[in-house]
Amino acid sequence: MLIDTYGRVATDLRVSLTDRCNLRCTYCMPEEGLAWLAKPDVLSDDEIVRLVRIAVTELGVTDVRFTGGEPLVRPGVTGIVERCAELDPRPRLSLTTNGIGLARTATALRAAGLDRVNVSLDTLRPDVFRTLTRRDRHADVLAGLAAAAAAGLAPVKVNAVLMRGVNDTEAPDLLRWALDEGYELRFIEQMPLDAQHGWQRAGMVTAEEILAALRTRFDLAPEGGTARGSAPAERWVVDGGPGRVGVIASVTRPFCRACDRTRLTADGQVRNCLFAREETDLRGALRAGASDARLAELWRAAMWGKKAGSGLDDPEFLQPDRPMSAIGG
Repeated sequence: MLIDTYGRVATDLRVSLTDRCNLRCTYCMPEEGLAWLAKPDVLSDDEIVRLVRIAVTELGVTDVRFTGGEPLVRPGVTGIVERCAELDPRPRLSLTTNGIGLARTATALRAAGLDRVNVSLDTLRPDVFRTLTRRDRHADVLAGLAAAAAAGLAPVKVNAVLMRGVNDTEAPDLLRWALDEGYELRFIEQMPLDAQHGWQRAGMVTAEEILAALRTRFDLAPEGGTARGSAPAERWVVDGGPGRVGVIASVTRPFCRACDRTRLTADGQVRNCLFAREETDLRGALRAGASDARLAELWRAAMWGKKAGSGLDDPEFLQPDRPMSAIGG
């Protein structure tokens, strides 16, 4: 079990398969890209599968999400998914992607055992997409979403970040589109994880602003039933249902008290919080011949030291040195 001193238990593992990406989103990295990890520093397919196996069979992880960077630029992604789907107990497997490679991989990923996908799409306008991502690939993302739905990678969730003065007026249009297409839309507050360290709280479009914009065209009722718990998104029923919309208010309404996540970077570092400034090196121990028991022990120790919260409200908060592309959101 991966328990911390506050009694939280991590059962959700986020695995970054690569720090590389084929977009250059303004809220993530500079136009020229970043200094990517050297190939020898990145975990091999076998190393990733071994660490996922330890997490699932010895540490109580039940959900595994593959992230990046952009996970679909890694050649071995389908094989990794297939091998993880063969674990006993079998974890639930999902993948977060920018959608560009989904049109050609969705069917194979589903056959390999992937259960569902989250696709990032911040705008319905190709010109705004070019501004935000510095790439002309909007049509490819739409095609990827359609392919994911056709392959049965359901529910297909769409993640959108609103940027003030760029796409912040699109919230109602995005929701109308998602409802019509059968996708589940989730808005995410922009987080301080950009490589440029240019994030400013005052410039962030907040959850309250997003909900106010949506209510100009839709009736939103808080989703009843089970409590939010460790789920990052607060969800609302749209116009009486069955459609839903979620808002992940990581900055203004964090869910740290119920967080159940542990993270493994592409170079084999355990992060116990998305905003942590410390990491625990599993790659070094793994390559030095450590046993499964020793790797599990290191992982437990890393999670035991997890802080109470992200520290975003602390006046002395410092962004992680490594950007989102290296951490794996």
